[in-house]
Amino acid sequence: MAQSQEIRKFLEHWRRVLVASVRAPLPDLGNRQMAVLLTVYLCEPPHTVRGLARTLKVHKPVITRALDTLSRHGLVRRKRDPDDRRSVLVLRTVKGAVFLSEFHELAAAALAEQNDGPKTQAAEPGEETPA
Repeated sequence: MAQSQEIRKFLEHWRRVLVASVRAPLPDLGNRQMAVLLTVYLCEPPHTVRGLARTLKVHKPVITRALDTLSRHGLVRRKRDPDDRRSVLVLRTVKGAVFLSEFHELAAAALAEQNDGPKTQAAEPGEETPA
């Protein structure tokens, strides 16, 4: 029972962060893109497509597609490894660091709101809520 309440509490925290993020004027990243971005910024470099795929236990094309989106937003950049021209290094950018800082602030604010009480009543699992 206590574990169920902990899971529900965690999911409610995560829901608040996601709702805040979709309302914010930040790039709308999917879970895979966010997982790649956080791995690049929180884990020690160097990062390669092959290494990210191994770390996240996905195929290289999954990483390539995520990097395409992240690069388009300027959150990471790719560079050929000068020591091994077959390998591509994934590098951090200032814009990516700023994005994560803003996302952190957004998440902290969303979680701090819970002290003021929920804005809407969350449905119990299995209940429907009006749209």
